[in-house]
Amino acid sequence: MTQLLIVDDEAHVVDRFSTTIDWKAIGVEQVFKAYSGLEALTFLRQFSIDIVITDIKMPGMSGLQLIAEIRRLWPKTKCILLSGYSDFNYAKEAILYQTEDYLLKPVKEEDLLATVERVLAKLELEWEEVISNQRLTYTFKENLPLLRTNLLLELLQGRRLETAALHDKMKMLELSDHEWQSFSLMVVRLDELFLQSDHQDLSWKEYAIGNMVEELFGGRYVIWYAKDAHDYLVFAMTAKRKAAEDNDTVWFERTAAALQTAVGTYLKGKISVMVCHDGRFPYDLATLYSRSIGAFRKRIGSEQGLFMRLEDDRSEEGIGSLKSLYEPPLLIHLLEAARWRDIDEKLRMIFDDMEDMEPGSQEHLLEIYFTIASAYSYIAHKNGRHLSELLGAEYGKMTEGLPFRSVNQLREWSLRTLHRIREDMDRETKDSRTSLIQEIHAFIEQNVQQDVSLQSIAGHVYLHPVYVSKVYKLETGENLSEYVQRVRMDQAEYLLKHSTDKIFEIAASLGYQRPHSFNYAFKKKFGMTPQEYRDRFS
Repeated sequence: MTQLLIVDDEAHVVDRFSTTIDWKAIGVEQVFKAYSGLEALTFLRQFSIDIVITDIKMPGMSGLQLIAEIRRLWPKTKCILLSGYSDFNYAKEAILYQTEDYLLKPVKEEDLLATVERVLAKLELEWEEVISNQRLTYTFKENLPLLRTNLLLELLQGRRLETAALHDKMKMLELSDHEWQSFSLMVVRLDELFLQSDHQDLSWKEYAIGNMVEELFGGRYVIWYAKDAHDYLVFAMTAKRKAAEDNDTVWFERTAAALQTAVGTYLKGKISVMVCHDGRFPYDLATLYSRSIGAFRKRIGSEQGLFMRLEDDRSEEGIGSLKSLYEPPLLIHLLEAARWRDIDEKLRMIFDDMEDMEPGSQEHLLEIYFTIASAYSYIAHKNGRHLSELLGAEYGKMTEGLPFRSVNQLREWSLRTLHRIREDMDRETKDSRTSLIQEIHAFIEQNVQQDVSLQSIAGHVYLHPVYVSKVYKLETGENLSEYVQRVRMDQAEYLLKHSTDKIFEIAASLGYQRPHSFNYAFKKKFGMTPQEYRDRFS
């Protein structure tokens, strides 16, 4: 949304240009008015202004001083100078400040409109350059390691991506030169001596270990690396096509042991290593990673410098957990972001997993119930509501323990409760916005003869001007300035019909400092001057 600021100490110039020119015709959605350089800076600090049209000669801060400050703080903002002086020195100084144009007063509206349109075209070209393929490719290359790490971490945590979507992401991240059909996983834990290092030294050593892995395994494997939330270094590897025929687990494990030796010799510290083989990519990635972390906890513990194959871990799996319940994004986070479609999909996955578990598993049913009920209570309380208000009689069942004995009962309750929470949140948002619009309208109608600028309106409702402007447009379909203008014209129409006030007195009472500006705006609205209107209808 393009935003324009007009600055001039002659109020009638600002009012005329802001209200009588069809700015929307060239793509300007919002026009702000300032009557001094200092007031203009206030707008610039609060709004993302694209173009500033300013007079040169103003008391206090001049137009050139204002432009110098804009160049320093908001270099993307374009500036157009207006002046009643034809002195070439002003033009030279304007060029020095990279002003887009220099127009002599009195300025014709069509000339100003054409100048702004040309500046808008220049802005568009500049932004096209910013998002050009060449520049984006360069930035993307710089951030490639971080993007690869983030994707691997998501997969390790169990994020599910469609096969095509994952393939496209890996291709974009230059990870698909070799087919990731199977993989080996190596998890490295830096032991005590490393943890005595300061943060900078530790980061350097982690980076060095990554280089060692590349040196030792890189001839045979494509290596994908990340540091996880436990500060473990996780290496997913797939065999290169040319080396696949002579790949074997003995070589892999021997090389992993060589890594331990090299780290001890050259980095003077111990690492514990967990390896596993022949995972199906990406399906087994999260499972094998989770089992590796579990094996570290149960089999290695606090011992240092150990080496283990995951295949040798014979720990009891237990009853198993509902992975979809804890895979990111969590239900509680989806509720916070009000991502309703994703919440529906999350619940579907949870209950599908439940149906695949041991039939009639009451403990899993209890696990799901407590997790969902906790998330619902959290979001209700965060919105300032009691869950009991939303659930009514059903809340009593929750206080009695587990109210559901089947997956279907719990599914129906979960979806029904979610629907009530969503309806309540939507209604609250709508009600709060409706109240805001009503308060804004009342303020404008009561103060139309005084200051009804966006700044004063925002101050009255204790909200940021940008928020007020955008919410008003979203709810009503028009700009706030259009409503202010309509109220002024309605009152002007009434006063012309029912009062004996002079035209200039009516103009002043409606906030117009110059009768000329009032006449211009009135004629644009009604197709006749105020005097012609009074003669015809009074």
